[in-house]
Amino acid sequence: MKRFISMMILTFLLFSLISPVAMAEEKNKTDLVNEVKSAILIERDTGTVIYEKNSQEQLPPASMTKIMTMLLIMEAIDEGRLSWEEKVRASEYAASMGGSQIFLEPGEEMTVKELLKGIAIGSGNDASVAMAERIGGSEEAFVEMMNKKAKELGLKNTKFQNTTGLPASDHYSTAYDMAMMAKELLKYDKITQFTGQYEDYLRETTDKKFWLVNTNKLVRFYPGVDGLKTGFTREAKYCLTATAEKNGMRVIAVVFGAPTSKERNAQVTKLLDYAYSQYQTHPMYKRGHALGKAAISKGDKKTIDAVTSEPISLLTKKGENIEKVKKEITLKKNLKAPVNKGDQVGTIKLIKDGKVLTESPLVANVDVKKAGWWKLFKRSFGMFTKTN
Repeated sequence: MKRFISMMILTFLLFSLISPVAMAEEKNKTDLVNEVKSAILIERDTGTVIYEKNSQEQLPPASMTKIMTMLLIMEAIDEGRLSWEEKVRASEYAASMGGSQIFLEPGEEMTVKELLKGIAIGSGNDASVAMAERIGGSEEAFVEMMNKKAKELGLKNTKFQNTTGLPASDHYSTAYDMAMMAKELLKYDKITQFTGQYEDYLRETTDKKFWLVNTNKLVRFYPGVDGLKTGFTREAKYCLTATAEKNGMRVIAVVFGAPTSKERNAQVTKLLDYAYSQYQTHPMYKRGHALGKAAISKGDKKTIDAVTSEPISLLTKKGENIEKVKKEITLKKNLKAPVNKGDQVGTIKLIKDGKVLTESPLVANVDVKKAGWWKLFKRSFGMFTKTN
């Protein structure tokens, strides 16, 4: 009994010494943001959730919807289905969009680059629909593509009814899902050249010169912020998915339902300040870094580079070092042509003390078409002397 009582006293003393520190840290984190319905803070490369508040609550995303719209645009450009200088013609329907717009006229033509400016900087609903019609054939078909992409990303609490975020029944997302969409969009480095601009012009050489001013004021007032998208409707209130990069560390902060734009910016600022004061990243590989050769059977190329599909980093608290981290690369076997650029062909894992710190897909760096019968015939007799 004496030994038991002694152990209880010792445990109590240890708890009394440690608990206040832990409790204070947890309390500070709990009180990080207020005056918003939901929020999340993640580190982009690893996807690590640093902070969250009601992050799985389904809420109207307003114009943050355009993050998915921009993602599908960037994918189409990356895959060669769309070019920056291609001219897109605005339909009657696209030109009829209300809300924020760049005032497209029916039949007016703008390049993909100009329309993306209109979406990323000016939150143009008309520009969003014009691009949706170009890529999907109709807004309805493009919305199907948006929902399909959400499923591919494993987002279970997102459903889109339009490309713009204008009020619609059964149109919703969450802070977590929005952060994951932003993470995917940021794979395309060029997007921040648009979302990070504070101002620009459209129709600059005409008498209808149109001034674009970024709806995300943090682009101008918070060092390192270069995106991504604001949102506002009466139902959704003030929303923002923001991203910033400092000292090689990129983070994404999302808030839904702030009462004012000023409060929205203040809450996102708190999240960003917390991330950069408490954490640091250790970059390992850039997007597109080759980490192996994947063998392809019956293709016009025998092997292709397996490259990183996104930047890969490790996240630690400030001051912590990374040691004894091992990489494990696994390439798929029995890959057969055709293989498209961007298709997953393997996986990289970073492991420390048996624990997987991060896992990311490796993808094909080029397209591989089926080889013709003559090429296969010559190969079967060893008539090729080089791999191609």
